[in-house]
Amino acid sequence: MTPFSLIRRWLHARLPAEATAWFDGALDGVIRSTSDGDLNLAFGLVPRKLGKADLALTAGELRAAHAARPGWDPELWSVDQAARIALLLATRGDADAFVRRLDLLCATADVAELVALYRGLPLYPWPERHRLRAAEGVRTNMKAVFEAVAHANPYPAEQLPDGAWNQMVLKALFVGSALDPVVGLDGRANPALAQMLCDYAHERWSAGRPVSPELWRCVGPFATGTMIDDLHHVICTGGEAERLAAALALWRSRDPAAANVLQRHASLAAAAAASAVDRRAPRTLA
Repeated sequence: MTPFSLIRRWLHARLPAEATAWFDGALDGVIRSTSDGDLNLAFGLVPRKLGKADLALTAGELRAAHAARPGWDPELWSVDQAARIALLLATRGDADAFVRRLDLLCATADVAELVALYRGLPLYPWPERHRLRAAEGVRTNMKAVFEAVAHANPYPAEQLPDGAWNQMVLKALFVGSALDPVVGLDGRANPALAQMLCDYAHERWSAGRPVSPELWRCVGPFATGTMIDDLHHVICTGGEAERLAAALALWRSRDPAAANVLQRHASLAAAAAASAVDRRAPRTLA
């Protein structure tokens, strides 16, 4: 089934008859419409007509979502978010028309509407056309909107160039947003990001501020030279979570100097190796 068909099925299973009738009518109106008026009107009426309850998908429904669109994770979606995304997916026209509608909706959207629109990024047709929209979401000062792009969303890892991706990861740390929900975090790690994160850590240390243990996750595979010195500093001065994160980063480094540091901290090295092997490391370090 397509994502659109799945969303419609999920809403039919959860909405009362009156709400279902309104939703189906709104979808039919959008499908038949030759202007954006029907979409804009229905988009704004969704919470009043359908409510804002959690979609609360079952494990089977989440598996169906992933089968329909690999990486799609609507676990935290609400009814109004799902309905709004379905309305946009129901529109007709070419790529230019779709991008125009998305841009117009974003231009007048409130926070809740923006969260829905950005969570829908992995489902929109012509994915390469929405890179600037995703980058705009990353630049926002609204944490909920930022996390709609950055968390449980495969689109950034698939479509953002390294520069925009690196800025997204750095901003997540800057605004206090967790890295573990970032889809593709390990696969998109790169040397430039590792250096940016170490520079950021130095800024935090100079200001007497703590550094999230998650920061070192993207440093480890590229740790060398002064980066290894930074990790050794964390092992010698950090708390338990920080020390484990630094040890795991050193364990992932290919530089022999990293192994030399770990040899001086045998029990910590063993804990890091065990975390890496059983693949619980991201959650342990969150």
